[in-house]
Order: sequence, then C-alpha cells, then structure tokens
Amino acid sequence: MAAALAARSCLELSAAGRAPPRSPQEVSFVPPGIAPLPAGRYSDSAGGFCYQESAQLGAATRNRWVRWSTSGDTVELVEESLDVNLLNNAVRLRIQGCPFLPGGIHLCEVQSHLVVLLLTAQTVHRLLLPHPARLYRSELITESQVQSVFTDISKIHIRDPSNYYVIPSVPGLAPNSVASAAWLSSEGEALFALPSASGGIFVLKLPPPDAPGSVSVVELKQSSVVQRFLTGWMPTAIRGDGGPSDVPVSLSVHCLDHDAFLFALCQDHKLRMWSYKDQMCLMVADLLEFMPVSRDLRLAAGTGHRLRLAFSQSLGLYLGVYMHAPKRGQFCVFQLVSTESNRYSLDHISSLFSSQETLVDFALTSAEIWALWHNEENQTVEIYLEYLFMPGRFTNAAIQKALQIFSQGTERHMDLTWDELRKEVTLAVENEFQGSVTEYECSPEEFWQLQVEFWSKFYACCLQYQEALSRPLALHLNPYTSMVCLLKKGSVSFLVPCSLVDHLYLLSNEHLLTEDDAAIFEDLEMSRDVVCLVQCLRLIGESISMEMAFIMEMACSRLQPPEKAAEQILEDLIANDTENVMEDIHSKLQEIRNPIHAIGLLIREMDYETDADMERAPHLALRMSLSQLFGSSTAAHVVCGGVAKICSVRFLLCRDLLILQQLLLRLGDPMVLGGGQLFQSQQDLLHRTSPLLLSYFLIRWASQCLASDVPVDTLESNLQHLSVLELADTTALTPHKLVSGPQTIVELFFQEVARKHIISRLFLQPNTSLAETSLNWPHLITSIVTDFLPLLWPSNPSFLFPECLMGSCQYTQLQEYIRLLQPWCHVNMGSCCFMMGRCYLVMGEGHKVRQFLVFQGCFCLWKS
Repeated sequence: MAAALAARSCLELSAAGRAPPRSPQEVSFVPPGIAPLPAGRYSDSAGGFCYQESAQLGAATRNRWVRWSTSGDTVELVEESLDVNLLNNAVRLRIQGCPFLPGGIHLCEVQSHLVVLLLTAQTVHRLLLPHPARLYRSELITESQVQSVFTDISKIHIRDPSNYYVIPSVPGLAPNSVASAAWLSSEGEALFALPSASGGIFVLKLPPPDAPGSVSVVELKQSSVVQRFLTGWMPTAIRGDGGPSDVPVSLSVHCLDHDAFLFALCQDHKLRMWSYKDQMCLMVADLLEFMPVSRDLRLAAGTGHRLRLAFSQSLGLYLGVYMHAPKRGQFCVFQLVSTESNRYSLDHISSLFSSQETLVDFALTSAEIWALWHNEENQTVEIYLEYLFMPGRFTNAAIQKALQIFSQGTERHMDLTWDELRKEVTLAVENEFQGSVTEYECSPEEFWQLQVEFWSKFYACCLQYQEALSRPLALHLNPYTSMVCLLKKGSVSFLVPCSLVDHLYLLSNEHLLTEDDAAIFEDLEMSRDVVCLVQCLRLIGESISMEMAFIMEMACSRLQPPEKAAEQILEDLIANDTENVMEDIHSKLQEIRNPIHAIGLLIREMDYETDADMERAPHLALRMSLSQLFGSSTAAHVVCGGVAKICSVRFLLCRDLLILQQLLLRLGDPMVLGGGQLFQSQQDLLHRTSPLLLSYFLIRWASQCLASDVPVDTLESNLQHLSVLELADTTALTPHKLVSGPQTIVELFFQEVARKHIISRLFLQPNTSLAETSLNWPHLITSIVTDFLPLLWPSNPSFLFPECLMGSCQYTQLQEYIRLLQPWCHVNMGSCCFMMGRCYLVMGEGHKVRQFLVFQGCFCLWKS
C-alpha cells in the first residue's frame, strides 16, 4: 500500500511513565520594589525548544529538547531526551508576585550556553545555562544516564541585577495584550519585545553578560502623521477603550546576522514588520484583504489572531496567520518578498478555513500547518483497581492527586512507587467503605453495591485530574527532526504517523468517502474494494456492544476458537439488528468487485510473519556511535506505546474481519462472493485471520503486563546459571534494577534486547557518514515500530522475546505467555515446552515437569 496516505493521520503516544512524579529543583526570587500581582492574572501556557543539532546523529544534543509550562508566577522547565535518562532535568522557578506572560518563555542557543529569557507582567529575566556540548568530555555519549543542563540551576545568578530588569511604567505594558518576543543579538545582548500601552512595541535590551553597560528601552512606533493616516478611520471600539489600534496581539521575531525583523499582528487586523536595527516599519499589510469580511468583523478588535514563522534555507521566510472570527477562522500562509528600497511585501501562498471556535495553538513549517483545537467532549467509564493501574491508563501524578482528595487531605501521598500507590489506593477505598458500614452485617448484594459506589467515586477523581493534567496547552514542532509533540501540564505526548490499515479503520465514514482511492493501490478497482471492505468492518465494529466484545476477549483468554466467538457475535448482531445494519453491510458488499482478494490483501498488510534474519551483527564503530539511540525510558514508553496502540486497533479490526467472513459464509451469495470464488478460499482466509487476531491479542496482553522488579543478585545468579547451561545470550542482558518505575515486559524487552537489534538493522548501511546522517522523527519512529513487531510476532522463528523473559527472571509472565501461545502457534514448540518446564522448576513446581514426557526431546529441539 502507498505510504503517502498513511501520513494523513497520527496516533498520540504518551510519554508519561509509571514512576513517581519528578521532584524538580525549586528556585524562588522576589524582585525588589514591585507590588505583587494576582497569580491567576493569565492562563496557563506551555512551549518547547529544540537544539539546532538535535537531528544530527553524532551530536551531543541528538534527540534532546526542553519543554516548559507556566502557571501563575511559576514556570517549570524540563529537559527531555529520547536517548539517555537525564538526571536533575527539571526545575521549578517562581518569580513571586510576577505572573508569567502566556508564551513568555524563550530559549536561545549559543556556542557555550543555553540562554533562557523570561517575561512576566512586571519583569524580564535572563538565565545562562551550560550548553550540553560543553557538559561532557566527548560528544559521543555512551552512558545511559547523564546530567541535565539544569543540574546546577541553584548556582545560576538569577538575583544578579545584570540578569533581570523591572519593566518601566513608561511606556508601560499594554493591559489588554499578552504578546511577547525575545531573542539574542549577535553581540550577546538580550532583547525583549512587548506591546506598549501607548501603541506599537517597545524593546527592552539587557547588555551582554559580564559586560559593562546599561539597560535601554526603544519604542517601535510609526510617526504620528503616518499613524493618523493608517488608523484615523478606525472606530472607537478599537482605538478607544481597547487601547490603540496598533497594539500587537501576537509577536514573532526573525533574527539576521546584525538585525532582527519583528513581526506584529495587531488588533486592527494589520501585520506590521519592523527592523530593530533601523527602528523602521518596513511593511504594513491589511490581512482582511485575504478573507471574507463582514462589517462586524472589520469593526471588531482582532484579539484572537495568531502569528507563526517558519524559515527554510532554500525557500526563505514563511508567515502563518490565524485570523479569528466568531464561530469560524482562517489560516493564511504567506511568503515574505523583498521589494526595492528596503521594502517588503507578502506573497499569498494559500488559505485554509476552519469552523472550530477555540484554537489552542498552531505550528508552521514550509510545507504544513499543525493546529491544536479545544475539544469540549468528555467521556466517563466505570472501572476498578486493575484497570486503574493498567499501563498507560492513568499517570502516577493523577492517581496521587485523586488519592489526596479522596482521603480528604488527611495525608500527603508524594513520591510513591507504583506498588506503594496501589496499596494506598486499596487502603483508602477500604477505609471509606468501612466508615460507611454502620451495621455489623450486610448482605452480599449490599456489600457489592457499596464496593461499586466507592470504587466509582475514586475513579471519578482519577478521571478529573487525569483530564486536567492531559489537556494540551501547546504544540511543539521540531523543524530539524519534524517531531510534533503535545505539551500538557506536567507531561508530553508524541504524534506518530498512522499506518494505512489503521488510518482507514479509524477514519470516520464521512472522511473515508472522500479519500483518494488511487493512492492506496495502483489498481483503482482494488483500492475501491479495500475502502468498501473497511467500511463494512466499521459498520460491524460500531454495532458491537460491550457484551459482544467481551465474548471475543474471553474466547482468546480461555483458549477457545475465535471463529466460534465470531459466529456467536454475528448471531447476536442479527438478532439485535434494529437499525438494519446487516442490510447496510450487504449493500456495501455488493460494491466490492472481489471481496476474497480484498480480504487477502488486508490480511497480508497486517501479518508480520517473516523468514528474514533478524539478528545481524552491526559494525563495531557504528554500534558505539548508536549505543544510546532511543535508549531512554521516554523512548521506550513511546515505542512500546505505539506497539500497544497498533495491536489494540488491529485486534478489533481482525475481530470485525472474522465476523464479516462468517457473514460471507452464511450469505453464500455468488453475486456477493464475486462469482466463481471457492468455499475453500473463504475457509483459508478464515483460518489465516484467526491466528492473526490471536497474535495481536498476545502482544497487546504483553504490552499491558508489568514486569517484576527482581533483585540484582537474583538476576546475576539466574544469568550465570543460564550461561553455564548455554541457554541464553547473556551478553544481551544487563543485571540491574528497574529505576524508572515498573516496566511492561514489552518495554523490558525493548530496552534490554530489541532496541540494539533494531538500531543495528536500520543503520547498518555501507559508507554511512554519521556526520551527514540526519534523523527524521516520522520515518525513524515508524521504522522502529515496524521492525519491533516482527521480534514480538509469535509465529516468527526468532525466540528473543521469551529468552529475554527467562533471562530477566520474569517466570510468572513467561508461563502466561506460553499458555496463551501454545494451543494455536506451532512454531518453536520445543522451545516453549522446555521453557515451561524451566518455569515450573524455578517456581518450585517440579512435580509438573513430569507431565512433559518428552522433556529431553524438547530440550534437544530447542538447542538445535
């Protein structure tokens, strides 16, 4: 299938782990001579910064970035890495009585420092941090843990008068705008641009660090004559109570060698471009010329407009503008064009209309617009302890906050491990339950009802705080790697490309109908067949109740044939078909020219069975350079989260496909089956779909199964024993305790074994120069997940996953894995038989080994 279509949608993967919330370093400062302002003056905000060499394979800043979030007078900055676990990587800075401007955090990179520029409602600040390239002896980082740039934040001279300044009352900050921009000049000066209370912009300049000089303030404002000429016609609604019409509502800066272009999108709907060096307005553009304008819109102040810049060495500077109007909006993309006499104009590239009311944030590249909208829809589901602590469901922080409220603030539950938190939750709910029972005895029904009531109450608390913590505040787009993240309060999630199969299955029908069918296959008829087939699957999936879905879940768990479960679900669908869904499916099937062929193509796209050699050894030099690529806990959460989501979607797709195949067998209509199709072909497809569904069920289970935390001495003893018996590649396993919170067994496998194999395969290319290799996030994450699934695929000859479980003392998990695998998978049967015997011996159940009458034969098979 074509790769182009897959890029049209994305999956969101959370990087929030199950470790206790980090304890950031606390830094507080009270600027002298200011009157404190209320902390709730501005809304919370977030943003991110990416290093210039973050895409370079051989750089110290590879796959590394900084994210921040503000709330009142506090900002939290966190340095993240996909390659290494960063120590002391979070700092919480409070400028007491000075609320941060939304978006008022700007980071700049110079050769030896990372400079953080901060803007509050009353002050500006500069922080000088060491650059990552200067923190380490070599650019080649081979350790799994390194210090962050925030490690020595307490030593930063934040209180040094040369690193902060109180915003002067004249010209003063415009009260009705929160726009800001900040940058470093080529001489090292820190410049802060803010909307002026008298109209226009003022720029506050701090001299370079450790250099003599005084702070200066410059106003960028058009002459009074020009100002009257441009804005004299503006109504009082904009000029008067709302402040001057040229007050900027969004500011962006583009730095040149010895100048800076400052772009101001103002509330009079005009875009103004300034040269800071010349203090001259180089361009004024009325953006209402590029959108349908009503009289009401022209008279209203444009307080909801947004501005973003994107620069390309080959294409120049692009400007992205979001023009806000009631109940609708419009994106306009322009290219900056130089004209004669040092003047500039805008070349309109494209426009995109949108009906959403609330734009949270948007980002611009030279080819794309990424937009984040506010969604009012909320979903509530009832759930209990196992689901509360299911990997990926709730963050540690959300459960701790819910526990604090549920316990009515009697205790503080901070820095608890996953297991400790689980015990505290159980105890808290039990205490609430005991406190509500007034009689010594109650009936089983009453007991059950009270249990449901209190667990539902606690779950509601978790939902409330998880929703608050997971609401996106901003987009972060890395222009060097094309990585896109959603920044939230205390966490981050990543957007990864969605495969074509998942894209078609998850896409709503109204969008699916408008797909370019020719983009799927070169054969247009076959493309339409696949689209119609997926629509049939969606009709089935949307009709399945929770009770019907449970039938298939239990069949897989209890080792019962999925085909029988699919047949039962089909009967239930037909019996409860009050909306004529079966008729709609039958009608859609009539549109499929060759359903058997279409089903076969869909199965082939989802099957990761391969005979390819998965264990090629990398070149030594390449292995050293790539030893930490995607080696952090964050990367493991993202990659394994991607595997879990894919398997969850594919399990449902295979379930619906089995049901559809049962329907085809029941119909037996030659018109539907594409005359001449053999019954045997249908049976073959049914028997190919069933192991496919069970494979996804097994990997999904493994993605949710937590690994046991094993003492180091036990791991070492186990590895020594296996090494003597030559039963495992002990060089691939490292005996260490889990330090970043409990892992799933899939995460354990990825970090201990699979990652090294995958990275070696991806970069084992002859004549590859690391200095010239640039990382591309969409391509790399897709390739890693695609290469990871075959290593987990149960019917492949590679047995690395069970070997890793055995070498890591995950014997309970290994037993369940083999139990779910043995009845239907006939690959590595001898190895599974031997490993089950090994599990029995280790778990003290030696008597069960006698059931394996061919134990020695299994051992020989496994060894061979």
